[in-house]
Amino acid sequence: MPALAGASQAKAQPGRKDMSAAGLRAFFNIAQDWGLSEQEQLVLLGQPSRSTYYKWKSAPQTADLKRDTLERLSYILGIYKALQILLPDLAAADAWVKKPNTAPLFGGKSALDRMLGGNIGDLLAVRQYLDARRGGWA
Repeated sequence: MPALAGASQAKAQPGRKDMSAAGLRAFFNIAQDWGLSEQEQLVLLGQPSRSTYYKWKSAPQTADLKRDTLERLSYILGIYKALQILLPDLAAADAWVKKPNTAPLFGGKSALDRMLGGNIGDLLAVRQYLDARRGGWA
C-alpha cells in the first residue's frame, strides 16, 4: 500500500555505532564531573584494555560497543540523570557518588564503591536505588 501524502515517515532507529559514540561521549563527561580516575573509568566500562579505552576516549565515533558495555553506559547515564533530578544542585549531585551512604545497599560505603564492584548488577542496584528514591520503578 502506498504511503499517504503528508504521512510522517518513521525515523530510523539509531544504530549500535551511533549509540556507542553518544554513550561514550556522555560517559567521559560524567567521569569528569564525578572526578573519576582512569582506573575507576576502566572498571565501570567493564575492564577494556587500556589501548581500547584510549581509542574510545580519543575517537568515540569509531567505537562499536558490545551489548555489555552499552548496558553499563545505560545504567551510568541513568544514575547521573536520577542524581540530577534528586539533587538539583549540580555540585551536590556530582559529589553524592563518592560520599559514604548509610543505606543498607551501601553499608556505609559510597555508591561509587558499590559500582566499582565490577559487575553489571552493581550498577543496576545503584540505578534501582535512585529510581526508587525519586519515586520511579524499583
